[in-house]
Amino acid sequence: MKYLNYILILLGAIVAMYANSSEEQNIYILIVGIIMLMLGVSRIARTIPSKKEEENFIKTEKDKDEL
Repeated sequence: MKYLNYILILLGAIVAMYANSSEEQNIYILIVGIIMLMLGVSRIARTIPSKKEEENFIKTEKDKDEL
């Protein structure tokens, strides 16, 4: 599954560049390429943990030290 995201990004970028390189741009192929690219990026972004959890942990540790 992890590699599927990278494949989606790579294929989306290639399809988008292919649709953009011809003289008559095929808008539907360009849209499909951008959708594939964004789908891969969003799936990877879901796996990245939120930074807010770490900030809350640091704040609670500082509060304990102050007491």
